[in-house]
Amino acid sequence: MTRQSFYPFKSEQAKSEYEAYCNERFKAWPAGSESRLLETATGQTFVRACGRAADPPLVLLHGARGGSLMWTEMMATLAARHRVFALDTPGDAGFSVSRRDFSKPDDLVNWLDEVLALLVPQGLVSLMGISYGGWIAGQYALRRPDRVRSAVLLAPGATVLRMSFAFLARMATLSVPLPGRGGDALTRMLRWVFRDAERANDTTRTLLSQVIAYVHMVQRLFSLPRPPWPTVIDDEGWRSFRVPCLFLVGENEKIYSARAAVARLNRVAPQVRAEIIPGAGHDLTMVQPEVVLAKALAFLAEGESAAASSAA
Repeated sequence: MTRQSFYPFKSEQAKSEYEAYCNERFKAWPAGSESRLLETATGQTFVRACGRAADPPLVLLHGARGGSLMWTEMMATLAARHRVFALDTPGDAGFSVSRRDFSKPDDLVNWLDEVLALLVPQGLVSLMGISYGGWIAGQYALRRPDRVRSAVLLAPGATVLRMSFAFLARMATLSVPLPGRGGDALTRMLRWVFRDAERANDTTRTLLSQVIAYVHMVQRLFSLPRPPWPTVIDDEGWRSFRVPCLFLVGENEKIYSARAAVARLNRVAPQVRAEIIPGAGHDLTMVQPEVVLAKALAFLAEGESAAASSAA
């Protein structure tokens, strides 16, 4: 199928509007941050890079409809210790353009193979993904353990448990008007998923408002394919999971039960460090950013220290 030159945007005007938004947001990244477009067999992948070139590489995978700029508030802290590469996932919001739609997990794994071959051609790389990006990170670490030093999965889509009935029901009724309910269906869905952010304080409410406005902008400007639905790693897969892995989930997570997810990992994959973040849900990086960052960075440092000891 022939695609327009402005794909995945709906028009050249839509592309220009999104570019202007991103250029303004990118100003908040640390000095020296850069962006580039990688050419691979899969297509073009847009990358934002930050941090010293000699520091351990860390690849960030965003949530559905998020784009690489969703890491903005965390970037200065992450880049202080790592060479960070934040990717725009093809088929999602951002500037990456695949040559065909992805239909299964292996498509995303092969895409990441191509990207890492250019970004980090030798040695190991750490992955950190949130929500849909957490699912991609888990799939890649499972299939390519010899390429990954550590994996941090922040409330990954499925991966450990199937999506909850409540979440699926909300997804299924996004386009159905509900009499007597204020606001549009998408806004109601996001406020439900990120309920802790709405209730926490003025700062998190502001962040949530920005997230809601951004998702509406993505809906308006992009023409995106349906991505592969996140899958659950079976017991055998988790038992054989060799990459050091940190799983963090908010206690009030809506996409599945946080306690049930941690209990399953403790049962079938005790080698995975699974922890619950208090006072948060799927919005754990908005509501408890310091806690999440501290745990993630400490875990990544353990992996890097172990690798250095092995090399000595």
